[in-house]
Amino acid sequence: MCLAKQVVLAVAAAFGAATEIQASHGVPSEPILTRVLFQDDDTRTLKWADLRAGEPPTLGPVQPVEGFPKLDSERQTLVQMEAAQGYVLVGVRDDDSGNFQSGWVLIDTGVVEEEHGDHSHWTYPRPPQVRASVLDDKQGNPAHLYCYDNVFYLANDQLDGYTRIDPAGVKSTDDVAAIRRKASFFQGGGRHITLAVVGGTVGYSTWIDREGPQSGRVDVTALNAIGNRQIAFSLTLPHGGLHGATACQGKVFFAPADGLCWLQSPNVLPVDPKSIAVRHLSLGKDDEKARRTGGFTTFGRHVAFTMGAGKTAALGLIDAAKPEPEVTRLVLPMADANRPAGLEIAQPRKGSPLAFVFHDHPLEVEAPNRLSLVELDPNSDGNWSDAKVAQELDVGKSRVEGHGGHHSIAFDANRRRAIFSNPGSGTLAALVLQDRKQVAEWKVGGAPSKVVLVGGRESKD
Repeated sequence: MCLAKQVVLAVAAAFGAATEIQASHGVPSEPILTRVLFQDDDTRTLKWADLRAGEPPTLGPVQPVEGFPKLDSERQTLVQMEAAQGYVLVGVRDDDSGNFQSGWVLIDTGVVEEEHGDHSHWTYPRPPQVRASVLDDKQGNPAHLYCYDNVFYLANDQLDGYTRIDPAGVKSTDDVAAIRRKASFFQGGGRHITLAVVGGTVGYSTWIDREGPQSGRVDVTALNAIGNRQIAFSLTLPHGGLHGATACQGKVFFAPADGLCWLQSPNVLPVDPKSIAVRHLSLGKDDEKARRTGGFTTFGRHVAFTMGAGKTAALGLIDAAKPEPEVTRLVLPMADANRPAGLEIAQPRKGSPLAFVFHDHPLEVEAPNRLSLVELDPNSDGNWSDAKVAQELDVGKSRVEGHGGHHSIAFDANRRRAIFSNPGSGTLAALVLQDRKQVAEWKVGGAPSKVVLVGGRESKD
C-alpha cells in the first residue's frame, strides 16, 4: 500500500474513533450523510455502516444487518441487490439449482425520507433489520434482480418465471407470512432469465438458449398486483443467447449473442405478436466474432452498456427517445487483461452526468485495478454523442471468482458522494463527485462487493 493511502486510512480510523468516543459521552456526533449497505462475499452476509460528515468523512462501526439469515458459505451465495422506498432486496442462490435453499431477503433500511417539493429531509431513526426471509427449495434459484419504478422483480430461473415485490405495499404491521403473500409470481422466461418491465404493466422475460426451440425466445406477460401464470404471447428474436434486457422510453432492449435487439412496446395487451417489429443493432465484430454486451444501465432517456476487453473495450450509448435509436461507441482504454465492468451513472450537482466503469480481471490475473470516469455530456446539450473519458483513478483490488468479487459503486441521495468496494483489498472507499477524487478509504474486512447507499444528509431540524 502506498504511503498516501496509509495516511488516509490512519486519519480516517482515528477520526472515526474520536467520533464514537464523543457520541458515547453525550456530545452530538457529526450528521449522517448516507447509510451504506454492502455484501460480504466471504461470510455471505449483509453489513451496514453510516457515513458521517467530516474532512474526511468517517465511516461508523460496520455491523451485520439484524436478523439476516445464516447462509452456508460453501453452498449459497448472495446474488444481486437493489434499493427502493427505504427497503433493500437481496437474492440468494444455491449450488443445486434451487433444491438446497434459495430465495430472497427483504430488509428495512431504517432510513426515512420526507419529501419537501424540490428536496427531501432524511432521518435515520433505527438500524436496518430483516422484514422477511424466504429461503427454501421452491424459489427457483434466482440469479438476476431488477428494480423498475421502485418495484423489485426477482427472476426464478428454475420456475420459468419471476417474483414481483412492491415495497410500497409492505406495512409496518406485516409479518413474514403477510409479506410473502404480497410477493406475486409471473410466468415467463426460462433457464437464466433477464427481464424488462414497461410502465409497470408489461413484463418481457428472456430465455438464454443459444440454439434449439427456445433460442431467442422472449415471453410477454401482463403484470398486476396478484400475479399471472398466463403468458400473453412470445416473440422470437433473430439471435439467441439472451443475457440482458431493459426498458427505456417505451422501448425494450435485449442483449443477444450478436449486437442488440430492440422493439417498441405496445401500450396494451394482448396484441398480435406479428405486429411488433423487432430491430437489430450491430456492434461490429472482433476477429469475425460478433460483439455483444451482457447487461444495461439506464439513466433518463439513455441506455448504456459495456462491451469488449483490452484494446476492444468500449462504452455503448443509446438515446432511447429517438424513433430509430443508434449506438454511440466510446473506446475505453485499458490493459489487455482487463474488461469493463460495474457500469453505473450519476448526475453530480453540477456539470456532466458521469459514467463509472471498473477495469475487471480474474483473481489469478495480474493487471491494473482502475476506474474510468466518463463525461457523458461535456457540452450540456443533452446529446451524449460527445462523451469522453475524463479521468482514470487507481482503486483497490477486485477478487473476481465466477460471478462474485467485483467492484461496485453507489451514490448518495444528495448526489455529492460515491462509495465503492474493493473486494480483494477488504476496503470501502469514498469519492467526491464534484472533485472526482477519492477522499477516504476504510478497512472493513472480508470481501466487500455489491454496495448500495440509502438516504442523504441527515436533517436535524
